[in-house]
Amino acid sequence: MERGSRAPPHVAVMPSPGMGHLIPLSELAKLLVLRHGFTATFIVFSDFSDNAQTAFLDSLPSGFSYVVLPPLPLDDVPPDAHVETRLSIMVERSVPHVRDVLRSLRRTTRLAAYVIDLFCVETLPVAKELGVPHYLLFTTSFMVLSLLLHLPALDQATSCEYRDLPEPVVLPGCVPLRGEDLVHPMQDRTDDAYRCMLNIARRIREVDGILVNSFVDLEPAAYAALKEAEPEVGRPNVHAIGPVIHRGSHGGAKGKECLRWLDEQPPGSVLFVSFGSRGTLSTEQIQELAWGLEASGRQFLWVVRCPSDRVASGAFFHLQGPDDPLRYLPEGFLERTRGAGLLVPLWAPQVEVLAHAATGGFLTHCGWNSLLESFVHGVPMIAWPLYAEQRTNAVMIADGLGVALRPKTAADGSGLVRREEVAEVARELMEREAGRKAREKAGELKQAAAQAVAGRDGSSCKALAEVAQYWKDNAATGDV
Repeated sequence: MERGSRAPPHVAVMPSPGMGHLIPLSELAKLLVLRHGFTATFIVFSDFSDNAQTAFLDSLPSGFSYVVLPPLPLDDVPPDAHVETRLSIMVERSVPHVRDVLRSLRRTTRLAAYVIDLFCVETLPVAKELGVPHYLLFTTSFMVLSLLLHLPALDQATSCEYRDLPEPVVLPGCVPLRGEDLVHPMQDRTDDAYRCMLNIARRIREVDGILVNSFVDLEPAAYAALKEAEPEVGRPNVHAIGPVIHRGSHGGAKGKECLRWLDEQPPGSVLFVSFGSRGTLSTEQIQELAWGLEASGRQFLWVVRCPSDRVASGAFFHLQGPDDPLRYLPEGFLERTRGAGLLVPLWAPQVEVLAHAATGGFLTHCGWNSLLESFVHGVPMIAWPLYAEQRTNAVMIADGLGVALRPKTAADGSGLVRREEVAEVARELMEREAGRKAREKAGELKQAAAQAVAGRDGSSCKALAEVAQYWKDNAATGDV
């Protein structure tokens, strides 16, 4: 590549494993390449170079390249370790390889910035050592960012488990959070996942800035509180640059089948049910959800995955195999719901489904990418969180924004949402006053999301342009 002032500024991007981490960073990189004149290199894990990831990276436009890190030994990591623990171990063991990649890019490009996601903080010293500006793309809300930045102080001030706190945790500008609704790693302070999160909370203060995939009008009070706290020593600047979402594709024959079926449904009549690319339900919960959807009498499009009776993130590190997820449904369910529902194994074109006029509601696991896509398309939700920060997100969208309803879990302590509750909350969202109010609020958020990214004048567009210009002005080149 041509060096010197005539070469374009270059950004190195490192997502942690998983398509849910790759996609937000890739969409940010597209904005930098297509709108701001950068080139970009992705640094990805070979352990996750499956067909979907490789095809995705190969499909990126001109100006992108990627480097696959060597395989990492993980035989000593327990198979039932939390997602956060496994991710942190993988990243920590990748540091020497990341150093080699960044050193090479530092020699051969005008390397302007190194951008990571939350789980890659262990690589920050490498960027600092090489004199490369290092930024974090925070792929969830200002509310969760505030929780993370306050976590070291919370840890010092709290002697019990957070779930046993007698009063909610109140963060500046945020809706109160009960202990059981704090992010999943905070539910057991003796677990490795909590220690990993606490380490991340301390390390993110080392970044030069935090790009947040949210927008000011979505969380004005939380954003304002974080901006006011910036003068605090060690607190990085925060920038609202969202919603940055994947615009999607029809996904071949399966995607076209979903959209054809939606074309035949009345406007606003379909409840879309999906727990993301990695979320799984237990066998019993799949059965209860199926019975509830049938009893609701509502039309539905359900992306069905095989169950996991161990963890709710069962598909995160293990791609679903040849097992047919439809065989876990109640006997006769397919026949009884034929015409009222469409069941799609494993995957559906979510962005297109949410954008379709027939879609009137979204039963979601509350992953942030899914929530942003729902905001952008003005779809009200049923909040059904599974893991990570999803319970915190659920509180925000239901109690804070009023754009979602939350089903109640069974009183027997099983954690199950019973069929009667599934049917009730589906009817509530699709037919009744609470759903009407959530739909109205969803329409307001759709407008606000569009304004945030509207041309050069949108608040998020301006914020990203300022950061991009700073990187251009300080782009480095030369041997290290």
